[in-house]
Amino acid sequence: MTKDLMVPDYIFESSWEVCNKVGGIYTVLASRAKTLQEAFPDRIIFIGPDVWKDAESPYFREDPDLLPQWRTKAAMQGLQVRVGRWTVPGEPVAILVDFTPYYVQKNGIYGWLWERYRVDSLHAYGDYDEASMFSYAAGRVVESLYRSLTSDPSPRGEALKVVYHANEWMCGLGALYINAKVPEIATVFTTHATSIGRSIAGNQKPLYDYLFAYHGDQMAQELNMESKHSIEKQTAHHVDCFTTVSDITARECVELLDKPVDVVLPNGFDDSFVPIGADYDRKRQQARAKMLQVANALLGEQLKDEDTIIVSTSGRYEFRNKGIDVFIEAMNRLLRDRNLKKTVLAFIVVPGWVGEPRQDLQERLRLSPLTSHPSPLTSHLETSPLEVPMITHWLHNMGHDNVLNMLKFYDMHNRHDDRVKVVFLPCYLDGHDGIFNLPYYDVVLGNDLCIYPSYYEPWGYTPLEAVAFHVPCITTDLAGFGLWANKLLGHEGQLADGVRVIHRTDYNYSEVADIVKDTVSEYSTFTPEQIAACRQKASDLSKHALWSEFIEYYYEAYDIALRKAQSRVACSTQPDIVSEPAIIPKTTD
Repeated sequence: MTKDLMVPDYIFESSWEVCNKVGGIYTVLASRAKTLQEAFPDRIIFIGPDVWKDAESPYFREDPDLLPQWRTKAAMQGLQVRVGRWTVPGEPVAILVDFTPYYVQKNGIYGWLWERYRVDSLHAYGDYDEASMFSYAAGRVVESLYRSLTSDPSPRGEALKVVYHANEWMCGLGALYINAKVPEIATVFTTHATSIGRSIAGNQKPLYDYLFAYHGDQMAQELNMESKHSIEKQTAHHVDCFTTVSDITARECVELLDKPVDVVLPNGFDDSFVPIGADYDRKRQQARAKMLQVANALLGEQLKDEDTIIVSTSGRYEFRNKGIDVFIEAMNRLLRDRNLKKTVLAFIVVPGWVGEPRQDLQERLRLSPLTSHPSPLTSHLETSPLEVPMITHWLHNMGHDNVLNMLKFYDMHNRHDDRVKVVFLPCYLDGHDGIFNLPYYDVVLGNDLCIYPSYYEPWGYTPLEAVAFHVPCITTDLAGFGLWANKLLGHEGQLADGVRVIHRTDYNYSEVADIVKDTVSEYSTFTPEQIAACRQKASDLSKHALWSEFIEYYYEAYDIALRKAQSRVACSTQPDIVSEPAIIPKTTD
């Protein structure tokens, strides 16, 4: 670390996705944990929701030897916590807190939040209450643990320098609680995507050309997003250091939250679990064999490894924002591309409202060998496609699913003569899905190309993951990762660079689809030497996005926050802030 920067003694970081794998923020925190744990051994403490309660979590291991004295104090204060290790590289300390007891105090909490910070919780719905009660509980945990740590004098005779880092609007209430109750703690807030920006894009409104003209509060009212927008905006304005993950989202913050960020914190990657050498080759062969086995069983085909290009898109099921619509459009146009030299097997790996794995597909997989060189099939049953040969798992809403409806609209039914086959895999690849039974990272490395033609993508972990696994990718400059790649390369990324970065605007949907089509077609003409060079370039690019490269931005954010907190405490003329009466009424609603 740079000597001129103030260094925290402890870092508390909260997120709904600590020990709770539900989205991309989990990857951000989990992959960064090892780097921070090495720099601050057992002094980086993550706080997450105890959604598992008494059940065993696959991401958390309780440890009775950690913080035993504080746990006793916490129990006396009514905090219901479990302390242990987050089972990710580095195994940092994690505290899971039960937030459900605070529901009965919800109105009192929201009333204080309005009176002190003018946060509008009146229009709350959906996950707002759940997130807010967790955030409040996390703030209580930080306050309690901080008081416990500071009850003993510092060995250096100095006040402890402590940072509380809150992620997303879901943790905003806790940051504001700390700001009011424990002003000695420096607060950092990261919005990974503005709630109103995502909503504008998701509601089919043009975001970028009109960004300068949008008023965040007005749009929040129009799109029924007042409460989430309000907590996000007020947190951004009151914390010591406000951050986001990319330059493109930083522009959103200025226009929609009326607050410029203090630091941009790009999302890095930990490549310690990327296999190397013979292990990589084995896993890649295994992944490709499985992808071909599933496709052949579903389609009644005999696709072979050497004659097939495997591509995919993945991420949250945000049909427009993630560019899933463009992906399907490009695959449809590719069907008629005369320059395409190989069959394309295209997977859409996006969790939908999944019901169960297809039993007919499971039966075929049980009977078919796992090989990338399938032998000729003789059974008429096995050479006929299954019913609805575009999906691996049944959905609860088959008739109202966007992916299936767009495939149906374009009459894309994976016919035998089609050179492009599209397969929808609508579940989390956690190794237990019933069809692939492999985790996501063990599948992604089987691709030849990964395609993410995003419209709204504050950073873009999926393309970063792809290149880290030596898989070239296609993305856009509306993704933070795409902008970063262009800046690093010094030009618009091309396929030969390992990442093709397409210029995307509010209105060039058709052009983007054509470029995706042309890029896949171009790849089909590559020689083995060109493919190897392209894959190496992708891997080389990812090395510049390791956490060892990006962690310095976090140290800068900690420094900014600590200096502001130090100045606030030194100049404070309101000693009653610290001893402010408890804000929560003891009576229930």
